[in-house]
Order: sequence, then structure tokens, then C-alpha cells
Amino acid sequence: MDRKKAIQEMKQRVYEANLELPKQGLIKLTWGNVSEVDRELGVIVIKPSGVSYDIMKVEDMVVIDLEGNLLEEDSLNPSSDLATHVVLYKHFKAINAIVHTHSMQAVKWAQARRDIPAYGTTHADTFYGPIPCTRQLTREEIETAYELETGNVIVETFKERAIDPLACPAVVVYGHGPFTWGETAEKAVLNSIILDEVAEMASGTEILNAKIDPIDSYLLDKHYYRKHGDNAYYGQK
Repeated sequence: MDRKKAIQEMKQRVYEANLELPKQGLIKLTWGNVSEVDRELGVIVIKPSGVSYDIMKVEDMVVIDLEGNLLEEDSLNPSSDLATHVVLYKHFKAINAIVHTHSMQAVKWAQARRDIPAYGTTHADTFYGPIPCTRQLTREEIETAYELETGNVIVETFKERAIDPLACPAVVVYGHGPFTWGETAEKAVLNSIILDEVAEMASGTEILNAKIDPIDSYLLDKHYYRKHGDNAYYGQK
């Protein structure tokens, strides 16, 4: 496939993935974005900044290189979260798409400055262990390179806690909101949907039982590994 056609297909996928965000109730107004990377082409495609989903077109998707530089003339401005996406693509080599939303249930945990514990098997089916909340950015980090440092603090969190970003494809950024990712744009959006569901379940669980503990490790292992890994048996081959 030639380069031009490959990029056009990326634009189509990113466009469709972005439209899923309001459709799935994950965003209001323009509070979200999806991107996809092709490392062989050296290209990232991302939603334009502040463009309403009602009028957004495939052609509006913004094409940049792996350093965040615009590659097309007359391009719209890329999402303001672009620098965060670039950092994650550089450090999480196995991911090919990223989603950022301000979905209500996940944002509650970001604003509470808390990890989302694995209280049940719905969580364990997708996320292996608690979904981490990052530390607070410093004033200097916020004032000098906010979006870049947001990416850095996510990477720092996963590195310091030795979390595999594919085993836990989500994070909540302290006081801000969630990012999810995956091998495809479709999978990254799916992870955002699941994240918000398990965030709501966790909140409700703590209302019903404030002293509840996370599920036992053997139940977590069973549910995660029956869907993921070499010996997974959930679903159809």
C-alpha cells in the first residue's frame, strides 16, 4: 500500500474512533480525542483541537510526525493533548492508539486522587490490577510544558510501579482525567468504555461497603488470563 493511501485509511479510522466517544457517552462538547500511530510510516493522526463532533470531517484529522510536527499544508491545529500522545507512543512501544476523555466516572477518581481498585471480575477482565492515578504535577511542570509533562508523569507512574501498559491499558491523571490505549483505535475506545464502567462500579461498591478489599489475586489472575495471554480461552478462535 502506498503512503498516501495508508495515511488516508488512518484518518478514516481515527475519525470513526473519535465519533464513538460522544456516541458512547464518554464526552460532552469537545472534551476528548483519539490518535493512532504508524511507526513504519513515521506518522501520527489525531483529532483537531476544539472542533465540534457535529461538523468534523475525515479530512480534518491532523497528520504529524513522531516528534509532533505538522506534515500537511493547510492543516488544522492538532489536539492540545498531542504532546501527551507523543510521549506515550515513544515509551509504550506496543500501543498503536490512544484515547483521552473527561468521562464522568473516571474523572471522579482522578479528582479524588485515587487508584481505581480491582473490586471485581468485570475490572479483572480488562485491567490486571488497580488502574493507577498519577502523582500531582508540580507547578513548574504545569507552567513550562503541561501536556508533555502529563505524558511523562504517566510513563513515570508505570515505570515506578512496574506496570505493563498492555496489562493495564488505562490511567487516571491526578486532578485531570483518564487516558486509555490499545493495539488499535477501536480497542483503545473499547478500553475507555470499560474504564468508565468499572470506575462507576468501584464508586458504588465503596458506598455499599466502605471497608471492602480488592478481589483476591487468584480470582484476578483467572479472569484476566482467561481473556489474555497464550492460554486464553474466552471467545471464539
